[in-house]
Parts: sequence; C-alpha cells; structure tokens
Amino acid sequence: MNFSREDLLPYITFKASRSGGKGGQNVNKVSSKVELNFDLQQADIFSEEQKRRIGEKLVNRLTASGMIQVVSEEERSQLLNKERSLDKLNHLLVMALHVPKRRKATKPSKASVERRLKDKQQKAFKKLSRQKKGFEG
Repeated sequence: MNFSREDLLPYITFKASRSGGKGGQNVNKVSSKVELNFDLQQADIFSEEQKRRIGEKLVNRLTASGMIQVVSEEERSQLLNKERSLDKLNHLLVMALHVPKRRKATKPSKASVERRLKDKQQKAFKKLSRQKKGFEG
C-alpha cells in the first residue's frame, strides 16, 4: 500500500537549510538539507483510526504541533533530498499502517515430541559411553 505523492503533497511543507553532509565548499553556500513536515491531522486521505495508528507508531517523529517530521541531508542536491524525504515519509506511513498477522498458538505434534525425546536419549547414551569406567573393588 503505497501512497502517491500527489495525495500527500497538499499536506506537506518543505524547509531547506545548509547541510553538514558531503559536498565540500558546496555545503557552505547551498541549502541542500531538506526538512519535510507532514500535517497528519489535516490529511483527509486517512481515516481517524489510521491517523490514530500512525500517531502511535510514529510518536517519536511527531512535533509539538502534531506534524510528522522527516529530514534528509544525504545528497548534494536539494531536489534529490526532497525526493529522498518523500520516499522516507511514504515508507514510514506504510510501515505504521501495517497490521501484523496474529500468531495462532499451536502445540508440537506427537511425532516431533517423540523425535526430540529419542534424540535426547541417543545423546545421553553417547555421553555415557564416553565416560571412563573405573575399577570397583
């Protein structure tokens, strides 16, 4: 379940600043670091239940105003960092909305229990045969 950028863009604001990443003197004069803020509460592409789930899963990424924040400064170009931050946001949203399957508790089969006990007994006999037998008397 991926979200199209066109659906997400109306709720996103970008802020650019100077990056400390790679780029030599370029980092001193070009604002290539991108900070993406996604307004989760305003996004009507999610139901209230989905918003709640995203808020719980991404609580460490939420700002005080309820925005999801993603920062990218890996690339030398502002445009590439914007693309990367959009990909990161998409991945975060997909992972937050993923509901894992519930595990069904099962018991080991009779055959597997018997096999385990048989192997255990064979190991015990093997170790007994390795012991040095002393003279009794």
